[in-house]
Amino acid sequence: MKKSITVLLAVISASVLFAVSYKNNTYQKLANEYTKKAQNALDAGDYILAEDYAKKAEENAALSQAYIQKMLAKSEADSVMKNASKRLDYAKSINADKNFPMAYSAAQKAYASADDAYKTEDYTTAAAYAKQVLEALADIKEITPLPQYYIVRPWEETKDCYWNISGRSYVYNNPLLWENLYQANKSNMPKPNDPNLIMPGMKMEIPSLTGEYREGVYSPSKKYDGYSAVNAEK
Repeated sequence: MKKSITVLLAVISASVLFAVSYKNNTYQKLANEYTKKAQNALDAGDYILAEDYAKKAEENAALSQAYIQKMLAKSEADSVMKNASKRLDYAKSINADKNFPMAYSAAQKAYASADDAYKTEDYTTAAAYAKQVLEALADIKEITPLPQYYIVRPWEETKDCYWNISGRSYVYNNPLLWENLYQANKSNMPKPNDPNLIMPGMKMEIPSLTGEYREGVYSPSKKYDGYSAVNAEK
């Protein structure tokens, strides 16, 4: 019995040292105290009492390790959620909710799930959801929104017509989509039934086709990312 108790105390001592290197928690303190008592009882030859103390020391050492693991998980969750929150704030500041609506929405949902898990002290799950936020927003960037309006210019300068305007990268990148412009603007034309008659100075609306965010009037001084039906909503 003495040998088994000695081995048990050695194992507990190793666990206690592990705990000491992280945090001086209540369980660790109890494990230390019971370890000392078990050793004293063992030295005095009271093996039954030594075994009792050794078991209590073992129980508290296990609780100490569980507590430390929980605190480590909490620390990681705190760090990752802080980064996720900052990334969401940055995404909002560059209008990612409009320019990257799917990615932003997914990130919001993931963060809400992380917050719910954190409140229930499920720190491992909270950290996992927070990492999903960072993954969802990894590719967002600040961009100039595509224009919502275009001011028609003289044919001699720009060859402006529905076909040509539709083919420009900041409009639809495809002249075959010109009828979308025509249908949205024909009520403002002098002859609504004649798509060829657009007048210089006309403020032409460029309707969104695939959920892409548009705002403002086209300016040749701005650099726009080209429209793509595939990348319109990320």
